[in-house]
Amino acid sequence: MALRLGSAGDDLEIQHEINVTPFIDVILVLLIIFMVAAPLATVDIGVNLPASTAPEQPRPDKPVFVTIKPDGTIAVGEATVSREGLAGALDAATNSHKDEAIFIRADKTLSYGDLIGVMNALRDAGYLKLALVGLETPAEKR
Repeated sequence: MALRLGSAGDDLEIQHEINVTPFIDVILVLLIIFMVAAPLATVDIGVNLPASTAPEQPRPDKPVFVTIKPDGTIAVGEATVSREGLAGALDAATNSHKDEAIFIRADKTLSYGDLIGVMNALRDAGYLKLALVGLETPAEKR
């Protein structure tokens, strides 16, 4: 409660206004704390990713598989193709339907960079719907 001292006598009047200055000071201090703490909360941490336990999705009638072998060779369906011939082989397999999903099967010993290189080649060819194929593992019972 705040009081106002007046010059007319000894009457003290009660001020009916809330002093918001301390409230604003506290809010500004909290804002600065969060602005400093937010970038520190996003630290890159090395993670060993587990196998997927996602439920199986329905497969299309004729899925198009791109297989990347451990030695880096690429196969569309059962036919081995070069990286330069990948776009032509996919156009033949999908009848030039660029919106069809392409299923990528990559060997687990293949480097991440090689996988991304093939995915970039697929993107450059116009195939943007990509699905990574993995082994299914049963969900752990809790």
